[in-house]
Amino acid sequence: MSRGCIEIERKILRLLHGHTTRTHLTEIHAQFLRHNLHHSNQILSHFVLVCASLNNMPYAQRVFIQARCPSILLFNAMIKGYSLRAPFQHSFHLFSLMRSRAMVPDEYTYAPLLKAASNLRDYFLGRCIHAQVEALGFARHGSVRVGMVELYANCRKMEDAEKLFDEMRHRDVVVWNLMVRGFCEAGDLDKGLKLFWQMKERSIVSWNLMIASMAQGKKDEEALELFRKMLDEGLEPDDATLVAVLPVSARMGAMDVGEWIHSYANDKGFLKNMVAVGNSLADFYCKCGNLSAAWSIFNGMTKKNVVSWNVMISGLAYNGEGEAGVGLFDEMGGEGVAPTDSTFVGVLACCAHSGLVDRGRELFASMSQKFQLSPKPEHYGCVIDLLGRCGNVREAHELISSMPMKPSAALWGALLSACRTHGDREVAEIAAKELVRLEPWNSGNYVLLSNIYAEEGRWDEVEKVRMLMRGGGVKKVQGQSATG
Repeated sequence: MSRGCIEIERKILRLLHGHTTRTHLTEIHAQFLRHNLHHSNQILSHFVLVCASLNNMPYAQRVFIQARCPSILLFNAMIKGYSLRAPFQHSFHLFSLMRSRAMVPDEYTYAPLLKAASNLRDYFLGRCIHAQVEALGFARHGSVRVGMVELYANCRKMEDAEKLFDEMRHRDVVVWNLMVRGFCEAGDLDKGLKLFWQMKERSIVSWNLMIASMAQGKKDEEALELFRKMLDEGLEPDDATLVAVLPVSARMGAMDVGEWIHSYANDKGFLKNMVAVGNSLADFYCKCGNLSAAWSIFNGMTKKNVVSWNVMISGLAYNGEGEAGVGLFDEMGGEGVAPTDSTFVGVLACCAHSGLVDRGRELFASMSQKFQLSPKPEHYGCVIDLLGRCGNVREAHELISSMPMKPSAALWGALLSACRTHGDREVAEIAAKELVRLEPWNSGNYVLLSNIYAEEGRWDEVEKVRMLMRGGGVKKVQGQSATG
């Protein structure tokens, strides 16, 4: 290759690894086409990896197909690109193509293949790759070793992961984090926490992982304690830390922590640039009953996504401000933001809290008719709650009967509660029978059905319920009222 071509190639590589955007990709592609470098495996490999970083693998695939003689370097780049984002199976299609061309894989082939198997949570495929790695002698390579640990941790095969981990001489913070996350996600928070404290070096990712795991495991006090220890060690929280800690603060009623986070996020500019932080803060204030602060956060956000609107609409429902929530839903439509399933759970709850029956019916119908969203059990639950609160018990029963999925015990329980409030014994009997059928172990359901019969003087039916309980080995919980 001439010196001029080498310089052009270096220039293109510098362009690729600068601040590249999707628009720049086409410009850079045009550059190497113009200079007849479109068959340079080095250029193409770097181009593919930049495409992968910009989540544009279809473009990488088009360029790859046009390569005259793709090398192992280019195949590895493509395999790696597809290992990071779905469809992960494409990594294995490319591996098969590479092998069909009698190309010999190396450790840079197997590390992304392990990543792809890990992302697919495919334990048996991963075991096959592991066997090949061992047979070819690549298991000693660090990236391959870490890939195997990640595979087993993601597949919840922690015994396999721990065996590999214990055999590793050099364990960096990344592999420690993989093990901590694996145990936490497998439900063994104690083991995860024990490993966390054994780490000689903990990154912000380590702390975020442990705090989030405790929060998801509803160990709120421990999560807040970890957050405070992290601050004591001088680490600065990032946006992921704040998003993990704020729901915990809301559940614990820790206003001081939430307000500190608010101040910190303001100082660091997170509220301007990190939508997730603004959403979490608005949600925190809603759940703590401070709607004025939630509105302030929401209105001050320079960028909003659909979650931002959902948080405020649900927060208004939570605080009994249903009409304001419906109004915000209308404003959301005016801004051109398409609602999601969660939006409708929030706005239907708003209707239920404010008794907006007609609007609730209209919104529920619009889900499928206008927005092509199929109502889920939680949407039916909101409408049944709305109809039941307003005394439209028969309509609520018709809605339950028309559901495309089987109604849950919670829905029948909501209907039964509405029947008892509004005195509809006929529908109450139907609901109570369904509850007994769905939860035959729950003595409370039998008591409710028995009481309905007793109120009507149907003593033979009361006796049948008692016999049904005895036959099923169900014992009435002490303190529950039943006639007779």
